[in-house]
Amino acid sequence: MRHRAIAVAVLLVAVVIGAWRSADAQQGPADAELVRRGQELYEIGCTSCHGFDGRGIEDRGPTLENAGAASAYFYLTSGRMPADDSKGQTQRKPAKYGPEDIDALVAYVATLGDGPEIPDIDPDDGDLSEGQRLYTSNCAACHNAAGSGGAVGQAIYAPSVTKASPTEVAAAVRIGPGAMPVFGPETITDQELASILRYIAYLDDPEDPGGLPLGRVGPVPEGLVAWVIGIGAVLVFARWLGARR
Repeated sequence: MRHRAIAVAVLLVAVVIGAWRSADAQQGPADAELVRRGQELYEIGCTSCHGFDGRGIEDRGPTLENAGAASAYFYLTSGRMPADDSKGQTQRKPAKYGPEDIDALVAYVATLGDGPEIPDIDPDDGDLSEGQRLYTSNCAACHNAAGSGGAVGQAIYAPSVTKASPTEVAAAVRIGPGAMPVFGPETITDQELASILRYIAYLDDPEDPGGLPLGRVGPVPEGLVAWVIGIGAVLVFARWLGARR
């Protein structure tokens, strides 16, 4: 019985190892093909700024070493790369590459070092009230309380967060694009990031119990309404009284 139990155990170990190797063999060529396709796309569309080795070219493009999949995903899906102007702040625009090509480029850039992976965070796992607190303390100073963005410094601005997908926002938090600081898991945990993403989703379509939202860009439109409609109505009424006299 003892020998039979040992034989069965050995057989089970062999089956598990064989299945693992089979799965690895099936996944490996697919990943390699994706990276090869990404390298082809990179050599065609990226080397003029980032160099053939991904180490960047002075005054044209930064190094991609240790940029990671998260960085490549953020810049490609938001259309910030390829950039129209290598010297100014990159702006959001329609993505040049389709989803499959983006996956390939992301896979290739990920091989250029040990950078952050694409965050896999579900906003539904977050808490709305906690998200408001975290967003107010960490994000609102630059991105505006309504998430519509705003000026940060000379020729530098924080873009709207409501136009980005949750994964793009999560990637930006982890990589710190442009003037934005990096918020690693030790600063903002995945659970806290999920709460921030949920609150940003709320900002994209919030409730308006006070009336018309007026673009949700702050007190400027409210003041404009007060001057144009409120004071304008007073002037019209005063003129009407004067005409009666």
